[in-house]
Order: sequence, then structure tokens, then C-alpha cells
Amino acid sequence: MKVYIAGKLSDDSEKEFLEKIANLCEKLGFKTFLPHRDVGIAKDIKDAKRIFNEDIIKGFRDIDLIIADLNGLHIGAGTSWELGYAYAKNIPAIGIKTDESIEEAFDYLSSILISSMEFVDSLEKLEQKLKRFKLKRKI
Repeated sequence: MKVYIAGKLSDDSEKEFLEKIANLCEKLGFKTFLPHRDVGIAKDIKDAKRIFNEDIIKGFRDIDLIIADLNGLHIGAGTSWELGYAYAKNIPAIGIKTDESIEEAFDYLSSILISSMEFVDSLEKLEQKLKRFKLKRKI
């Protein structure tokens, strides 16, 4: 099973958190696709088409689940797009938000986003959910 890991890449701490998610998934036996690790980061507009093709066209191949880091006062435009794309392709999603509750973040996360996925508030709860997801898929 393969997991796409989405989230903002504005600073090192955001990248590190996404890498923690990838490490957790890999520890549980999932293959992972982590865009900044597997494709790189766009340096300028010339990279846009390459990033789209590698992240979306190739990156979403054989994806069974998307996990999105939703921490911060807003989620990235790319993360929103990836979640919508996954939803349209019937790929389940898990949002992880450790900095505040979904209820507190309701105004800026939007009803649409909140209604389209499951949520966890810690890496420990993500691990539990991933174990259950894996068991369901084996049945």
C-alpha cells in the first residue's frame, strides 16, 4: 500500500513534520510518496510543469491513502488541491492537525475540507488509524 503525504513546505519544521509522517508510515510497512523528498521543490515558474507532472501525474499513481498536514493558520494551496484531487479519485484522506482542534479551526479549514476526511490530532493517533486502515484493506 502506498501513501501520498501532503503539506506546506515553507520552512524546515514543516518538512521535518512531513518526514516524521513518512517515517511512521514506512515503519508500518507502507510505501510513501513525499513530494519534496521524491521530486524536489520548485525554484521558480520554470519548474511548475515538471513539479506538477512529477507530484501529481506520477506521484498519485497507485496511491491508496493521502495524509495531509493541516497545521498552521492556513493549509497550502497545493495541499488543498491534492486533497480535492484525491477525493475526486476516491482516495481516502486523513488530516493531521496537532496545533488546535478541528472545532477551533473550523472557520479557515472550511466545511468542505472537514467533511471530506477523517482527522487525528497526534502522530500516535495517526499510527492507530493507519494500523486499522491496513487491516481493513487486507480483508
